[in-house]
Amino acid sequence: MSDIKFSIIVPAFKKQFLKECIDSILAQSYDNFEVIIINDHSPQDLDVIINNYKDERIRYYKNEKGFGALDVVNNWNKGLGYATGQYTICMGDDDMLHPECLSRYVELIKKYPKLNIYHAWTLIIDEDSNTVGIQDARPERESAYSMIWHLWNGRRQFIGDWLIKTDFLREMGGYYYQPYAWTSDHITAFKAAADGGVANMQDIGFMYRENRQSITTNTSNTKEKISAMLSAKAWYNEFLKKVPDDNDIDRIYYKLILKKLDFHINRRIAYDLSERLRKKPFDIFYWILNKNKYGLNMQTIITACAFALKKLIR
Repeated sequence: MSDIKFSIIVPAFKKQFLKECIDSILAQSYDNFEVIIINDHSPQDLDVIINNYKDERIRYYKNEKGFGALDVVNNWNKGLGYATGQYTICMGDDDMLHPECLSRYVELIKKYPKLNIYHAWTLIIDEDSNTVGIQDARPERESAYSMIWHLWNGRRQFIGDWLIKTDFLREMGGYYYQPYAWTSDHITAFKAAADGGVANMQDIGFMYRENRQSITTNTSNTKEKISAMLSAKAWYNEFLKKVPDDNDIDRIYYKLILKKLDFHINRRIAYDLSERLRKKPFDIFYWILNKNKYGLNMQTIITACAFALKKLIR
């Protein structure tokens, strides 16, 4: 199935790990792919890295005006607009592909050709490219309900460990927009898996890099994060209007998700708010006075205070 073409989108802003990222893509044992690199008006000199490559599979674009962290999903979707492959990966400029990633995806596609989404088992690496963690193993097939339940119970996943059928991505309007991409990758994956589920790679295919420049470590955007979580809750409520048909396990997941939805969203908001309060404790008065504006209740704010206090006394 060498006629399968992959589009690999790399929204680029940081120079530090970009060469490692590109090298890992070009090192694939399967060679029918294109690399779409989009320079999001970076102040760093990315050209000095990218212009060293003479590989015709690399397509390099520059945004005249940057989308920035707030609208990073729009940059993902700009890359999707350039894609000519049947399947698309969107990965960070600091992440890496395992050399056999695309070959292993081809095996999954051959086995489950009708699916819209596939997943690569992922290693967690640090800034020195040392392995510091690994995703929990997943069954080879699972439903969107299973994906949601396990995500809520500690499973880690990232935008770059998903492979999605390009036409399907376009039909659903691209990657799901959320400010700062909070929950965007999750909801995009759930939508793609809604009919048919996902096929999970049983070998390592992707490497996600944890680093200090991550958007998620920024506490100045707490308001946007809370807004994104409430938007995610609205999406879950809409998704849960469809009850699973005949699968007993999915019905169990469905009931559990329905029962835990409010708890999950409120606890996640409390955790995000606690990060802010830990650094600026007097902001508590702002959040109490404006709780209705942000759709919060006192229980969530009290929980956030408890989380923040626990971190301060460690």
